[in-house]
Amino acid sequence: MKGMVAGIALALVMGSAAHAATVEERYNASCTFCHSTGAAGAPKSHDEAAWKPRMEKGMDTMVKHVREGFNAMPPKGMCNDCSDDEYRALIEYMANSK
Repeated sequence: MKGMVAGIALALVMGSAAHAATVEERYNASCTFCHSTGAAGAPKSHDEAAWKPRMEKGMDTMVKHVREGFNAMPPKGMCNDCSDDEYRALIEYMANSK
């Protein structure tokens, strides 16, 4: 039983690590172009102070802004094949410090 619990825990950890790599890969393929430099007023990635007022609007609003475009950000934020769940993960990735 202990071995089974340890195996499940390991699978969950490995799944989380794989998800993090996917988020980072998605970020590097689409978001980094503006969010790493702050281009056109984009909040810089991992700058919690810059993201705080945006995050206070709520995740649903943030995802809507990504999907539809907001200010200088184009619709879908250069990730045309991202799902809403992937947008949520990308927003959380960028909004939190590294």
